[in-house]
Amino acid sequence: MVILSKASEYAIRAVIYIALVGRKGYTPIREISNALDISFHFLTKIFQILTDNNYLVSYRGPRGGIVLAKSSKEITLYDIVTAIDGEQLFHQCAIGLTGCGEDKPCPIHEKWGPIRDDIKNKLMSATIHELVEKMKADELRLADDNVHVNNWFEALKVIKTM
Repeated sequence: MVILSKASEYAIRAVIYIALVGRKGYTPIREISNALDISFHFLTKIFQILTDNNYLVSYRGPRGGIVLAKSSKEITLYDIVTAIDGEQLFHQCAIGLTGCGEDKPCPIHEKWGPIRDDIKNKLMSATIHELVEKMKADELRLADDNVHVNNWFEALKVIKTM
């Protein structure tokens, strides 16, 4: 069972990256695409949605890119997921049955409801800022091992000096 769409996964990784880099100015989309091994064109579509929902600000041109529209403390995983995928995750049947609900439940309806509510609550309480801090403290990664970044934190030191 897939919980988050690929677009939501990429959006979360990209927003964490933007917050982690922490530039005063804009982060180029190409840089984000390369660092996270995400298709540039797919990423631009994701960023357009997040910009339309006021989580990012974009600027075109040679010094253009993306920046957070508000503090990373004010952006939750729930914000990102619902901007990209809507709220269907929190309302749909786990096995895809149309009309599943209290009146016509599926076999796992009563088990899935509390799980779905717990996922929603956890996403609502997890801020981008908290995830960035955890990433720094535990030296976590944002991309698969095949990406050409041997050490995320050494790479970020170089990026921050640019």
